Amino acid sequence: MGKKMQIALTVNGEAHELLAEPRELLIYVLRERLNLTGPHAGCETSHCGACTVEMNGKSVKSCTVFAAQANGATITTIEGLGSPDSLSVLQQSFREHHGLQCGYCTPGMITRAHRLLQENPDPTEEEVRFGISGNLCRCTGYQNIVKAILAAAATINGAKEAAE
Repeated sequence: MGKKMQIALTVNGEAHELLAEPRELLIYVLRERLNLTGPHAGCETSHCGACTVEMNGKSVKSCTVFAAQANGATITTIEGLGSPDSLSVLQQSFREHHGLQCGYCTPGMITRAHRLLQENPDPTEEEVRFGISGNLCRCTGYQNIVKAILAAAATINGAKEAAE
């Protein structure tokens, strides 16, 4: 065990201070210390994307980020995007368009899709496929995931137009 350091994180709008080893990975801080089990530790090599979270407005794979690197960061996990009682537009769209099967990749996929729609509110199918290319799904074949993301974009854009 190495020397622990004090780190401060804002996760899903809530401030946290904790001691962490410099080599401790963010995914384990989120899952084991903060009990946020949405992000999954899949491959632990950054290939699958199941651990994807937003950190300071960017998608990151939390299995490759040390807790020390996240010191002072603002992080959003799937838990910060919606809840079972109040699904986000993306979560609802994944449900309606059958964008999940086993569900293992779903939290990382939705978190990545959320950031994608922040960066590009009206993506084409090709842009969605490219935008989620760092997140692997072994069950769905991606067709319904892409359909869900495009439908969510249309819903969000329709709501914006109606508000104007």
